[in-house]
Amino acid sequence: MVDWQSPDEVAKDGVAFGKFMHVLLGLYIWEWFTSLSFDWDYISGKRRFRWPMIFYFLNRYCLLFALIGIAIALNVTTEIDCQGLYTFNQCFGNAAIGLASINLSLRTIAVWNQRWFIWVPLVGVILGHWSFLLHGILLKAAFIPGQGCTITSTDTRLLAATFIYSMVFDLIVLSLTAYKLIFPTGAKSRLVSLIFNDGLIYFIIAFLSNLLATIFMSLNLNPVMSIIANVPAAIASSIVACRAVRRLTNYNMTGAEMFGGSTTAGSTLAFRNTTSQATAIRPKVLTKSSDGVHVQMETFESPSDNSFLEYDAAGNITRGERFDPEAQVIADEFKRPPY
Repeated sequence: MVDWQSPDEVAKDGVAFGKFMHVLLGLYIWEWFTSLSFDWDYISGKRRFRWPMIFYFLNRYCLLFALIGIAIALNVTTEIDCQGLYTFNQCFGNAAIGLASINLSLRTIAVWNQRWFIWVPLVGVILGHWSFLLHGILLKAAFIPGQGCTITSTDTRLLAATFIYSMVFDLIVLSLTAYKLIFPTGAKSRLVSLIFNDGLIYFIIAFLSNLLATIFMSLNLNPVMSIIANVPAAIASSIVACRAVRRLTNYNMTGAEMFGGSTTAGSTLAFRNTTSQATAIRPKVLTKSSDGVHVQMETFESPSDNSFLEYDAAGNITRGERFDPEAQVIADEFKRPPY
């Protein structure tokens, strides 16, 4: 029988914890780097920034800063304020866990078409979740010569309660999403098919990762083993939540689709990169040629606004001083404004 509380066992678990954290740091940096182009599209202005992306960016970079702080704590050789460093790590790590649940909740709200009886209770659950996360920063650490920063004690009861709450929260989100996918109201939209094709794997992984952390926390073997599954839970939840946001953002609806009595366009919570101007509709009409053959042609409806179009000398449509790339190119000698 292993004596988990013995100093030798705690030291051995600390070495295993350090190596495990380095592996997780490399894993997350790989995930962050491979999806960096998505972030750059918003930073460079190629995509229009919407309010749900605030939680996405905070989730990604809070976890990144927490992992960097953990790596510093594990590799420091000179005496530093270990308590302050671990407090920083736990603040950002707990924030990443809460933000991951928010991102998954937004996906569930999108599936339910932003119904008030779904998002109002979820907001209440989110607030309760964050109250546990902010009160769970009770880890104690100290600098030990020859070992570096070492965790000396943890409040396992409050941390266990926090992860149990997170686990129940993820189970609620999973259940709501699964119910809506299995029993959709009306015709199944492309948004429902998108999330159903994921196999709910994102929600299941988030639930299982928090379940594993809760088990280790409840066992309370020693201060190191009590938190060894916390970082994997935060990383797993954040990765799947951010991937869910990217999937939903890259989702582009082609044509109006009804879902639960409303269009799916409203259910994406403005994740999609849409412009403020309405897209021109192309109704197809049949015209009859001189030989009696019906030819299908496309016509454009007039713009909904009352603004006047401006043309340059070549007959291309311009908006102010900016050239419209969608303007019709006229190659004939006779140039006139396109219709």
